[in-house]
Amino acid sequence: MSSGSSRPATAADANQRLRCDRLTLAFGSKVILQDITFSVRQGSVFAIMGRSGCGKSTVLRAFIGLLRPAGGSVLIDGEDLWAASTERRPEICRRFGMSFQNGALWSSMTVRDNVALPLRMFTRLDGPAIGALVRLKLSLVGISAAASKMPAELSGGMRKRAALARALALDPDILFFDEPSAGLDPIASRRLDELILEIREGFGATVVIVSHELPSLFGICDDGVFLDADTRTAIAHGSPRELRDRCPHPTVQAFMRRELPTSQTRSAP
Repeated sequence: MSSGSSRPATAADANQRLRCDRLTLAFGSKVILQDITFSVRQGSVFAIMGRSGCGKSTVLRAFIGLLRPAGGSVLIDGEDLWAASTERRPEICRRFGMSFQNGALWSSMTVRDNVALPLRMFTRLDGPAIGALVRLKLSLVGISAAASKMPAELSGGMRKRAALARALALDPDILFFDEPSAGLDPIASRRLDELILEIREGFGATVVIVSHELPSLFGICDDGVFLDADTRTAIAHGSPRELRDRCPHPTVQAFMRRELPTSQTRSAP
């Protein structure tokens, strides 16, 4: 664990899948984050942490090709995403799976068709094969019975799980989750955490998670970065447990040691 934005993260690290190098993100003249540097190891479950408004989701947008950095670089397996050609960038991004906080489901499509859409767009599978994969993904996230429903008919938690099934459709090797447990009850949240670990362990996927949920952060994340809205930079690096136990920064401690409702408490030695 290290505090501040100077944690060593050399480009020579062969296990490095993703890296932000002196990244600055802005909307027009408003700087959201500046001089951010961190790397994500192959096979890790990496947490982007911090209070609301610190820019966590903005970092994800830069990683998946939705927001061009104002400065610095985003490297995927050593390749600069934003320096890539307009033809090459979509090829890089097809290796990603993304679950947005609000689900981002197509309102005019059933859950089944939302999950099938990436398979229809990016594979040559026939209808029966696509149908079988869709059933598998929906089963994995526990909403098989909702396959024929429209997004407007789903609860917030079910919409989130449908979005996760779609993110898994192409079996990506890098998964991005924006608040995956938000809207889920503790049992469903635990099941989702277990699924994320199964994907990581079974398929060697690298996972990047934005989350406020301490049980999930402590339960599955083995590395991370803590962003600060006041300084607009990274103030600590390390796993959630390391930050809780060793980082003296008061902002980090206030976040990592806030009291949890009894129903959400998990073992976190």
